[in-house]
Amino acid sequence: MSKPKHIRTLADTEAQAVARNIRVSPRKLNLVAATIRNQPADKAIAALTFSRRRIAQQVKIALESAVANAENNHQLDVDRLVVKTAEVGKSIVMKRFHARGRGRSARVEKFFSHLKIVVAERSEDSEETSNSRKNNKEQKAA
Repeated sequence: MSKPKHIRTLADTEAQAVARNIRVSPRKLNLVAATIRNQPADKAIAALTFSRRRIAQQVKIALESAVANAENNHQLDVDRLVVKTAEVGKSIVMKRFHARGRGRSARVEKFFSHLKIVVAERSEDSEETSNSRKNNKEQKAA
């Protein structure tokens, strides 16, 4: 007897990676996650590589894990992957105190975050429409 198989919530053309308890506030992490949403996976990795924010390296690791899951577990084409969603959530909050003057104290809260990245494979027809849009823009510019 074993428990029933877990039902997959994602589509067949999607894969995900989850990073839990990242030591940064959700507000700061969401700024980095917003830069990679709806980007092709290779461009998102390049943007995170050269980002000056400290947390960008951990986001890059999570994104590379999602790409590896797509390639190895679901046999998706890495060159056609797009970051579909990058969700940021709250985690635990460590509460510390900071000594203040006249025998008082102040509360210091250290926030942790969760990050869930879902990558999806673009279909060929969406690639053709994006290429035709680029060609139309180039023709209008010329």
